[in-house]
Amino acid sequence: MRITWVTDDNSVPSVVDYGTKSNAYTSSSNGESTSYSYLMYSSGKIHHVVIGPLEDNTIYYYRCGGRGSEFQLKTPPSQFPLSLAVVGDLGQTSWTTSTLNHIKQCEYDMLLLPGDLSYADYMQHLWDSFGELVEPLASTRPWMVTQGNHEKERIPFFKSGFQSYNARWKMPYEESGSTSNLYYSFEVAGVHVIMLGSYTDYDESSDQYAWLKSDLANIDRKRTPWLVVLLHVPWYNSNWAHQGEGDSMMSAMEPLLHAAHVDIIISGHVHAYERTERVYKGGVNPCGAVHITIGDGGNREGLARRYHNPKPLWSVFREASFGHGELKIINSTHAHWTWHRNDDEEPVRTDDVWITSLAGSQCVQDSSSPEFRKILMSP
Repeated sequence: MRITWVTDDNSVPSVVDYGTKSNAYTSSSNGESTSYSYLMYSSGKIHHVVIGPLEDNTIYYYRCGGRGSEFQLKTPPSQFPLSLAVVGDLGQTSWTTSTLNHIKQCEYDMLLLPGDLSYADYMQHLWDSFGELVEPLASTRPWMVTQGNHEKERIPFFKSGFQSYNARWKMPYEESGSTSNLYYSFEVAGVHVIMLGSYTDYDESSDQYAWLKSDLANIDRKRTPWLVVLLHVPWYNSNWAHQGEGDSMMSAMEPLLHAAHVDIIISGHVHAYERTERVYKGGVNPCGAVHITIGDGGNREGLARRYHNPKPLWSVFREASFGHGELKIINSTHAHWTWHRNDDEEPVRTDDVWITSLAGSQCVQDSSSPEFRKILMSP
């Protein structure tokens, strides 16, 4: 587990003490630190420390920098069931607070966020306030994120993109064979999760495409029967907002993900909620992925309320309300997805569906032929 925190005091060491009993730390890990300057802003000292190996499904108590407050985290289980909280386009509004309060009430092992975190948009102090806002949750469970357009913060000829995001939100990209913090993968229990970058090159000649092909080719669906992908810009979207923005990425990468039998693809960007049937190449396909757009975490830009009508055949449920999702993977074959709007009490399920993994389906059995594997194995 990687622990990240920021201090104003540059003398604080990048060390985390931890153990399974409060104030009784039996282990200690040293890490690294970084900082950055952005226009008139200078960040604090940003610490990244990897602790472990850790036992699964266990509460650990830890202290950062050799002093100060004690925190506690719970590691995810190594076997099913697994519960994932899902939220996108979070921001720092009263709706954000409502979303986080709803998530706090649900039982979950890990949080997934498909981009647009702080909405700092060049105002770097908002990265600090965002860290303070999410600390009560992000200090207790792993938060796995990918980038959105609001993480870019690029100034032509002066600042390259994603400087703040990469410095503050370091994900396990090196551990998964990636050369960029903008795309990576990891495994938890029996789930292989791939985080893709909508705002870095993704065509067939790109590093991200080559990495994705290699990552998919090495997945063992007996060990990880569930395959879930997150990216920021949705590929299937019946909302007027951001219509067609994901088409070029979908054209390049959807055949790869389909050949690997991805179960679920989760995106944000559109400030509303939508869930599809299993789809591929623009139509309903029993061997395609279920697409979920969940860019309704609480951003300051408001909701995207206009949808195209009539509703496409592939669109099952859509609504412009703030909320979050919960993906409870029960076993190797069945998962339960629910969407909870902020206007209701947390236990209320506005959208509710059972999803069956493709790993044990005829789709995967049919793909044993060389034709189906060619796209993944070709150079």
